Amino acid sequence: MEVVLYQPEIPPNTGNVARLCAATEIPLHLVRPLGFSLEDRYLRRAGLDYWPHVMLTVWDRWDDFLEARSTSRKVYTSARRGIDLFEYAFRSEDCLLFGPETRGFTWDFAPEEHVVRIPMRGEVRSLNLSTAVGIVLYEALRQTGYFNARS
Repeated sequence: MEVVLYQPEIPPNTGNVARLCAATEIPLHLVRPLGFSLEDRYLRRAGLDYWPHVMLTVWDRWDDFLEARSTSRKVYTSARRGIDLFEYAFRSEDCLLFGPETRGFTWDFAPEEHVVRIPMRGEVRSLNLSTAVGIVLYEALRQTGYFNARS
């Protein structure tokens, strides 16, 4: 399992996701352009002192990431379309992909059978990125028995 933030824009969100990845020992990939510097104080503050424990890879190009992870299944996330998160069958080798905070993914090539959404009620259009990553990642880890195999 790996988490991928495609063109993240808000430093504290990325910092919170980094802390989540450190807590679960899940690799984090950031795909440029980033909406901030990796030295940003808000990014660092949100990640606290866990940054040395984050398995971080930063990619300059989306195509480079796709080529490097060509054998991994890509699971795209969307606020508006896709399979209900709790109905999707995750695999331990999945790459969980999250788009930019203000616009999400802007392409249509993601195969429908690999797009998931978090079910929501009410008038809220979307969840905060770091909240969404936490929900999706923990459901994927639960389904794949990740926590059962750990001490």
